[in-house]
Amino acid sequence: QVQLVETGGGLVQTGDSLRLSCAASGRTFSTTNMAWFRQAPGKEREFVATIRWSGGSTYVADSVKGRFTISRDNAKNTVYLQMNSLKPEDTAVYYCAASTWPTTATTMNLMDYWGKGTLVTVSS
Repeated sequence: QVQLVETGGGLVQTGDSLRLSCAASGRTFSTTNMAWFRQAPGKEREFVATIRWSGGSTYVADSVKGRFTISRDNAKNTVYLQMNSLKPEDTAVYYCAASTWPTTATTMNLMDYWGKGTLVTVSS
């Protein structure tokens, strides 16, 4: 079992930066692949970024490429999502997820654990 708690959401303006954190407890974090998803009002949840357990491989969605960066600190059992140049269309609830899938996973059905989410609102 893995428990995930997201923090760092809030209200920002267009062009601002924000860093989300996801603290994990339970299963050995250092061997678990981690990901961020988001769900905007009235829309389906979508993939944002993922990082392999070793931290050596990352993948981000085209919609945030060049603006968002995912990283992790296995010593702190924490994964981060650095979001720069935020746009109003980035407004969403951001969810942290953990996957025991052996390779890179970017779809919801391959996630085994989910946090409750943190709201990011970007005003224009």
